[in-house]
Amino acid sequence: MQMKKEKKMLRQRGFTLVEIMIVVVILGLLVGLVGPKIFKQFEKAERGTAKAQIEMLGTACDTFRLDMRRYPKDLTELIQKPSDDKNWEGPYLKKELPKDPWDRPYIYKCPGDEGRDYDIMSYGADGQPGGDGENADINNWESLKKGKD
Repeated sequence: MQMKKEKKMLRQRGFTLVEIMIVVVILGLLVGLVGPKIFKQFEKAERGTAKAQIEMLGTACDTFRLDMRRYPKDLTELIQKPSDDKNWEGPYLKKELPKDPWDRPYIYKCPGDEGRDYDIMSYGADGQPGGDGENADINNWESLKKGKD
């Protein structure tokens, strides 16, 4: 009699293979449905971070110009005093030069193309010019166009 009770208790403690498989299938479906949405939000956050950092760098370049009467030759002049100027009032950034969300330095060109004073850009996730979606370039002049519209 006692042996039957022990066997019955042992069977009641665990899950059957079918129950475990059902749970695994449900978890797989949830990951398949929710996962892509989470990754899209992550990509959106990276692009938003890059846009904010480019805007911050642009503001620092404009402040540098007010003091020095020229734009920086390269972005390092925002944090390190150039040897040839006494008007430098920097550092113009609170921290070191940021890298883009994909851990690459921002691209800076002065003078910029098409008559712009300077260009600041990131090539996006793929690190190559052009691209779509998360691989699309992020730059300061696109936000300037949007601000004028």
